Amino acid sequence: MNLRSGLPTLAIVLLIVSCNHAQVLNVWPGKAPGSENWTQKEQTFDNTPVGTVVINVVTPTLTAYLPEKGKATGTGVIIAPGGAFVALAISLESTEVARWLQSRGIAAFVLKYRTIEKNFEGIPAGLDMDEAGKYGIADGIQALKVVRAHASEFGISPDKVGFIGFSAGAMVSSATVLQTDAAARPNFAAFVYGGPLGKMPAIPAKLPPMFIAWAQDDNVASKQTVRFYDALIAAGYKPDTHIYSAGGHGFGMKKQGTTSDHWIEDLYSWLESQHLTARP
Repeated sequence: MNLRSGLPTLAIVLLIVSCNHAQVLNVWPGKAPGSENWTQKEQTFDNTPVGTVVINVVTPTLTAYLPEKGKATGTGVIIAPGGAFVALAISLESTEVARWLQSRGIAAFVLKYRTIEKNFEGIPAGLDMDEAGKYGIADGIQALKVVRAHASEFGISPDKVGFIGFSAGAMVSSATVLQTDAAARPNFAAFVYGGPLGKMPAIPAKLPPMFIAWAQDDNVASKQTVRFYDALIAAGYKPDTHIYSAGGHGFGMKKQGTTSDHWIEDLYSWLESQHLTARP
């Protein structure tokens, strides 16, 4: 452990998990603060209607998908999946996105953040998203510190680290952007069908470039996404905005024959406009 920074020593926690440059490291140097007494057991379910799903996450991790050196752009992106803070849609909203970006020279880091214990069906009515999301938000803010602290080892620039979130993961992404310490914010951020899902935080000054995407027929989070968009506009920001006619909620990397199928190409075009896709 690096006692001065409170960050894990990469040499200890970094594990090679496959031959395609996927690596896993813990977000916190010890037990994650605030959940030290959690006893729930993490479980993974494959082949669900929303792909691979993880529940009962106690130990948050980052899985790094690093591009080949010859393709590397020096840009890194942390990806937070959705799941209402009771589950994580880890494949459609994270690992598939990470591999897509990795193949184009962008280092991607899948954040498996803490979720509250799931011992019920579906999502509880009246779930307090601010309370349920505080653990994942803390993990997202810490994940940025970890990635930047080890930027040279990942082959990225510490001032080219962004954050992409989906649904509840977009709430995590928005919290990293809206945090008080401007220097700790990501250098760019994307919010896909989500944003602050509880109380609307204040919109501070000096926010980084932002990208927002959602579908008009999203009956889960479109109101919260539009509310966040409106708050940003009212504060003088101009996020790159993509509103698809169809796609529903949770389209992720699904191919449904709708314009939302191409959101990731739209994201990549925006990254190009921010000079984040070219090799240094």
